[in-house]
Amino acid sequence: MSEAARVREEMDGNVLILTIDYPQRKNAIALGVRQALEDAIERAHADAGVRAIVITGAGGTFCAGGDISAMDVGDALAGRERMRRTHRLVRLMAKGAKPLVAAVEGWAAGAGMAVACACDTIVAAEDARFVAGFHKIGLMSDMGLPYFLPRRVGIGRARRILFYHEVIGAADGERIGLVDFVAPPGKALEMALEKARFLAAEAAGPIELTKKILAEGLDEALADEQTFQGLLFTTSDFREGRAAFLEKRKPNFGG
Repeated sequence: MSEAARVREEMDGNVLILTIDYPQRKNAIALGVRQALEDAIERAHADAGVRAIVITGAGGTFCAGGDISAMDVGDALAGRERMRRTHRLVRLMAKGAKPLVAAVEGWAAGAGMAVACACDTIVAAEDARFVAGFHKIGLMSDMGLPYFLPRRVGIGRARRILFYHEVIGAADGERIGLVDFVAPPGKALEMALEKARFLAAEAAGPIELTKKILAEGLDEALADEQTFQGLLFTTSDFREGRAAFLEKRKPNFGG
């Protein structure tokens, strides 16, 4: 992974802090970022010295989404393979042994919203903002968001967020169940560490087994997501949506 895109690792006692640091793309989940997160979380699950994990973003932004400039998928099989690799990270987060806390400052958009929702706890600064927005580039939401979001906010509100690109602030997010705790601006990491330390002091076994129960059905949802998103990568609407995003114009979808 280049110096421009990295995930910084830091231990705070028995809490591992993972900071997405990709300033050129506002902490987008580029391939190297995804792989670094996956590797770090996998190591943490195998390390008895790590009892909880905090994920945050550098520079006042949690994550601006996927790296759309790198989404050059040739065919449906390549799209399915891309999703298969991505889903390994989702499974490590949702089904792994260690509890994860998201510390959200600024935007958690698209894949960034999905990463936050894959965590067990979301701490958001008062000025944080969440948006799905996948449909704007001709894709469906992925990285487990169609699974996690309804379990946080209910089916009806999930439809509104996913279909209408609703932007959700931290206060409204807490009210509807998207956000667990709200912190003052600039203090999301501080509060997230407080919550992570609490979880780190708990018995590890009950947390691990509870996570497994709460993730029941995830594999089936990800299998559908892999197939459906793999197909959408091949459509003319995705090509138009990606081009419009890169050219900073409104897309003209053909349906």
